[in-house]
Amino acid sequence: MNEIPVYLFTGFMDSGKTSLIKDTLFEQGFAKEGKSLVICCEDGDAEFTDEELEKNNVKLVMVDSEADFTEDFLKKVNTEYQPEQVFLEYNGTWQMGTLMDMELPKYWMIVQQLATVDATTFDMYLANMRTMIMEQLFSADVVIFNRCDDSTDKGKYRRNVKALNRKAQLVYERADGTLDERPEELPFDITADEIEISDADYAIWYMDCQDNPKKYEGKKVSFLALVYNPDKLKKGIMVPGRFAMTCCVEDVTFIGFKTKYDREDEIPHKSWINITAEVHVEFAKEYKGKGPVLYPISITPAEKPEDELVYFS
Repeated sequence: MNEIPVYLFTGFMDSGKTSLIKDTLFEQGFAKEGKSLVICCEDGDAEFTDEELEKNNVKLVMVDSEADFTEDFLKKVNTEYQPEQVFLEYNGTWQMGTLMDMELPKYWMIVQQLATVDATTFDMYLANMRTMIMEQLFSADVVIFNRCDDSTDKGKYRRNVKALNRKAQLVYERADGTLDERPEELPFDITADEIEISDADYAIWYMDCQDNPKKYEGKKVSFLALVYNPDKLKKGIMVPGRFAMTCCVEDVTFIGFKTKYDREDEIPHKSWINITAEVHVEFAKEYKGKGPVLYPISITPAEKPEDELVYFS
């Protein structure tokens, strides 16, 4: 038997999951691929009509509570409906682990996860339920911010998602469904002779430099850094960077750049420095391909900052 593709849709209620499923099935032609099963784990504003379900050979199953969403339930609907593809609209308040820890019915395979976000409420959710909303976006292949307008801070939204999910493709849509193609603005002057990166902007610069290294080819940058220079590191290499908090205090990671410096033994491991360096895009095994490599111009000792962490928002 062939693999049964499962398309997983995550996001909070009223973020547009049902509308996205309907568009995928009925407008993008996925319904033509065979018998479709939609498993809907919450009631939203958008609904399926009996006419469109019947016309497109789609079966709809509602799940009322997280307790009902079990392996046995999925096996039962698989046996009853024998779908050729599955569209799973997951409840935004349920634990993602409930689903991810499940053994899916035989031949079911999650092939794509799409997350929807209402741009008008994202800041509120970040402030009050950050861990919960970011869990919905953590493993998404595509994150769709809808209901954007000219005040939407696309850069901030991208940084928050990319901090936890580097692979995600981000899409911004306006209220009328058209793409929001405004460029994101960086909080520092990339055209300056020397780009000064503040503590507040370090994580933003790190993400942009890793995602778009060619933009920084030959540029001079300066920033405050904590140096990682352990004994196991190859001679002539050090890694200046910062510890960044992505989602919560328990989720702190070091983000730094490969730096070629033949006097690295003069700089103790975990020491603080002010560094000015030139960026070059080179192949590096640490990046598993080409990425930004720093060549120091000047290095001076520095005091440890009051807040050692940097943030993505």
